[in-house]
Amino acid sequence: MPDVAVVGSGPNGLAAAAVMARAGLSVEVYEAAGTFGGGTRTVELMQPGHFHDVCSSVHPMALASPFFRDFELARRVDLVVPDLSFGSPLDGGRAALAYRSLDRTADGLGQDGAAYRNLMRPLVSRIGGVMDFTQHQLLRMPRDPLAAVLFGLRTLEQGSPLWNARFREDLAPTLLSGVAAHAVSHLPSLAASAAGLMLTALAHAQGWPIPVGGSASIAAALAADIKAHGGAIHTGTPVDNIKDLGAPRAILLDVAPQGLLNLAGADLPTAYRRSLESFRYGNGSCKVDFILSGPVPWAARELAGAGTVHVAGTRAELAHAENEVSSGRHPERPYVLAAQPSPFDSGRAPAGRHILWTYCHVPAGSDRDMGEAVTAQLERFAPGFLDVVVQTHVTTAAGLARYNRNYIGGDFSAGAMDVRGLLQRPVVSPVPWRTPLRGIYLCSSSTPPGPGVTGMPGFFAAKHALKDIFGLPVPHLGL
Repeated sequence: MPDVAVVGSGPNGLAAAAVMARAGLSVEVYEAAGTFGGGTRTVELMQPGHFHDVCSSVHPMALASPFFRDFELARRVDLVVPDLSFGSPLDGGRAALAYRSLDRTADGLGQDGAAYRNLMRPLVSRIGGVMDFTQHQLLRMPRDPLAAVLFGLRTLEQGSPLWNARFREDLAPTLLSGVAAHAVSHLPSLAASAAGLMLTALAHAQGWPIPVGGSASIAAALAADIKAHGGAIHTGTPVDNIKDLGAPRAILLDVAPQGLLNLAGADLPTAYRRSLESFRYGNGSCKVDFILSGPVPWAARELAGAGTVHVAGTRAELAHAENEVSSGRHPERPYVLAAQPSPFDSGRAPAGRHILWTYCHVPAGSDRDMGEAVTAQLERFAPGFLDVVVQTHVTTAAGLARYNRNYIGGDFSAGAMDVRGLLQRPVVSPVPWRTPLRGIYLCSSSTPPGPGVTGMPGFFAAKHALKDIFGLPVPHLGL
């Protein structure tokens, strides 16, 4: 019997397992799927030699997550950081462009350049404090109170009807709202604003890395470390009841709250069980993957150098699309989040070929194929796009839910992204990773600090398990 059992091998489950194994404990990870990785899998989805990321593709947190910094991920995985972090095309061949250089970005934003610089510079200059504030539970005193205040004031501005007050043109608002829409939330809103400002500050402070070999290289680095410290990973091994694990001293669950209910619902106290049952999941995504015979023919040619492109048009168009989803409708012109990794990682496709990773947001549980709508948006801003499409693969929100039991309704954020969803994740508690059952901890993105490939929910769960059950400190995590 191992000291520690981990259920689920997403980045958070693997992070938790790595921490526990490095503490000298025997660790076994159980994964229902045939391969480990969860949201960091990379597969040959359509044709041999074309490698597509199943969920996450570009990783703003790979260099910024406190866990990944301590783990020294950048020394374990080859991370390519495009000079152009992201961009947003507009009609007429224009585009708003976010370079790693804040000044270069502001210089390209016309009359609003100074306003954008004034908005972002305090966050970029205090990025350490911003990350401390956003990558921990909200119910704690920040280590850099000034950074927290600056971030909070800007979040209030960009998350309210005042979000256009400092701007006069359309480039800067479009750039900011494209990132805020990652949160799959009503726009403007505080949660979307917070996520967008944090990710935008990272774009200027360090860039948005793309892992060579795909997202699976991050999972592989974590798995290699677990095995190097005596841990084991069992794939194709679903766990349907917590009792199936025997009696390890600690159990860490990289599952959604519904998964915890399925595994141990009968043993949970009534109040806690009701909190899990009331946990709210967000809307879903329809993922559309492409194989291309050449690069995307963006009308704004600079976008060829962007790792990520937010495709929707103006801020007003983007907000309309996201608010349609929030109202339970499928937008005719959806917001499309597109990643183009193959220009930066030639091993992702054969010579002359490219892959394009995209998704759009849809109501929870949707089984609608949004492939045509996504393609139309790409053709709108990249005339001739249809001519370079070799093959397309669509995964509906309902399909995502079937693929991964934690993507409830196609929500791979594992919980609604609003103020309530940030505080109740999955319960309001000083230690939300700890369940009422002795030795059992939740370590999925349904716990703070929430979604994204950060490893932080796994780290926090492991930290408390080490203290509560084993009386051990967090071990050294670096090479």
